[in-house]
Amino acid sequence: MKSNPQSYYSQVRGALLLVILGVSGAMALTGFSANSARSIGTAELQTVRFDQKLNEKISLDLRFFDESGREIRLQNYFNDKPVVLVLGYYGCPMLCGLVLNGLVEALQDLKATIGNDFDVVFVSIDPKETPALAQAKKRTYLKRYGRPASEQGWHFLTGSERDVHALAEQVGFRYAYDPVSKQFAHASGFVILSPQGRIAQYFFGVTYSAKGLSAALKMAASERVSSPIQQLLLLCFHYAPVSGKYGPLVVLVLRIMALATVVLLGAAIVLWLRRERAKVVVLNKQTT
Repeated sequence: MKSNPQSYYSQVRGALLLVILGVSGAMALTGFSANSARSIGTAELQTVRFDQKLNEKISLDLRFFDESGREIRLQNYFNDKPVVLVLGYYGCPMLCGLVLNGLVEALQDLKATIGNDFDVVFVSIDPKETPALAQAKKRTYLKRYGRPASEQGWHFLTGSERDVHALAEQVGFRYAYDPVSKQFAHASGFVILSPQGRIAQYFFGVTYSAKGLSAALKMAASERVSSPIQQLLLLCFHYAPVSGKYGPLVVLVLRIMALATVVLLGAAIVLWLRRERAKVVVLNKQTT
């Protein structure tokens, strides 16, 4: 019995369709389209970083709103204790949560307690965010920290664009807003401030040494300043939450991986087709 040529060519068409679908999927995965370039421009992204301005003093007259909606000045939180200052925003889908989680994990290993030995101040860089969002975030991290007596030492603030930008500029926290995704590109980390509001040390990344944090708080408490540390720049832009797409470096890696996948898929299909064709030839010879 001879093999049906139409069946063979149907298999070929099906295999080609798989390749086309694979290419289309790879293009979709890596943003290979006319819309893939629509996001924060390269020039803006180059300004996103965390500059180290050690020993500089922040303005304690800047005004914000606490989680209850009460207007305060930063000087309310600077008395005789150092302060851990974190900048981000409550609607951040990635880095801000990782920074806070990493900070809390390190703080849980310290004997020192928030409120008694130091304060933690989180300031939203999004002027549209509200004290209600700040209150919800405070409840979440109070529960996560697990030391109820520390409530008076946690402060989650919102503020005007002017005051937020002024504070960010003073501590070297440079960020950019993407109007397309309505999110911010920003670096990860936080700052240790002395009781007088001087910048004592920076911590970058999303995981932190409890031992290093303890030492930094003790140095800051005595108005001593640490040395600059190696910059570790993690940007939200490198992941979809900020731009709705992957960043340039990730796109390049994904395209290479996707192309390799398509090539391997195509090679496997060609090998399979050759084997099927060889089988057809053998069968035809046996039936003649």
